[in-house]
Parts: sequence; structure tokens; C-alpha cells
Amino acid sequence: MSRPARPIGLLIVDDHPVVRDGLASMFARDPEFEVLGEAAGGAEAVRLAQALRPDVILMDLRMPGMDGVSATRELAERGSEARVLVLTTYDTDSDVLPAIEAGATGYLLKDAPRDELLRAVRAAARGEAVLAPSVAALLMSRVRRPAPGPLSPREVEVLQLVAAGATNREAAAKLFLTEATVKSHMLNIYAKLGVNDRAAAVTEAFNRGLLIPRNPGS
Repeated sequence: MSRPARPIGLLIVDDHPVVRDGLASMFARDPEFEVLGEAAGGAEAVRLAQALRPDVILMDLRMPGMDGVSATRELAERGSEARVLVLTTYDTDSDVLPAIEAGATGYLLKDAPRDELLRAVRAAARGEAVLAPSVAALLMSRVRRPAPGPLSPREVEVLQLVAAGATNREAAAKLFLTEATVKSHMLNIYAKLGVNDRAAAVTEAFNRGLLIPRNPGS
């Protein structure tokens, strides 16, 4: 007869005692899991992870002191083998992407059903990525969004004239284009440089070396 598998060791990290108690009670009812410890902040989580060596760390994100992203990054830098499963109420770009980049194995929301959370912890313990549906959709949209390409030679010509003080109409006349075409080029330039106006486009183009400042008197 084969021996039963060792329980999945958990470390629960959250600055709210009620949340920690609720999670600990939920996992304690299932012999498949063992709650090894609890932490109220990131620094304590790093310390306990080194001492307790859990399989999975349920990590809150927004905590006073060291937050969840910083703790996840610190654990990765220290070579921790624990899988970090983020459990938070936030699913925006500014929360999800830093956590994944820091080394989190998964990202769930606190409104996840109990069975979903248990499955997620099991999957994380196996090293599988686990994402809440809204988080998966967000990451997919980021992957599918085309990266802005370099400025075309014509766009550089337009921007050079704009940098010299030309209006759209003046630039169109010099390049033998319609004013509407110049406006279209300017919108493309804004998108590629990540700016919203002419002055910012010129500044960013100089910063990137796309435009060369004129010598005085030239």
C-alpha cells in the first residue's frame, strides 16, 4: 500500500488578521494542506519562508512596509523554492504585471470560490501557472497589443519640419502632401512615441536621437 502524499505546506501572508484566520481555518479542514505559518507583512513573509520552507505562499499585495511584490522579488532573489500565489482584490495592470514579473506563479482574486482556491494551490504546488479569468484576459490583451514600430522616413521628415516650427499646412506644402495626410502622420508619431502633443513629440524625438539639433547659425 502506497504512503499518502505529504500535505502541501502553506504560508499565509496578509495584513488583515480576519483574512489570515479565515484562510487558515479553510485549509486546516482539508488534510491535503498544512498551514505552516502566517505573516502580516512582506518582511515577515520572507523571514518565515526561509525558516519554514513552505510549498506555496498565499501572498497579499498591498501591505504596509514591504508589499507583496517586493516580498515576491526578494524571495526569488534568495532562491526560495516556494511558489508564490498572489491572493488580492486588485486586478489592474499596475498590480498584475509587477507581481508576475517579480516571480509569482499565480494570481487569484479574493472573491474566488473555495474549490477554485484549493485547486489553484494544488496547481501552484506543482509549479503550474494559475490566473484568475480577468487577469488572464488582461495579460492576453497585453500580448496581443502590437508594439509600436519605429518612425518611418516620412514621419521623421514631418517631425523635422514641426521641430523647426512649421504648421501642419506648411509641412504639407513643403512635402507636397495634403494637410490631412500630415495630420495622420502626426497621430502615428504620437502613438509610436507615447506622447499626446507636438511639443512632447519633438522633445521625445530629440531624446531618442531621432532628430539632430541644428547647429547655431546653420
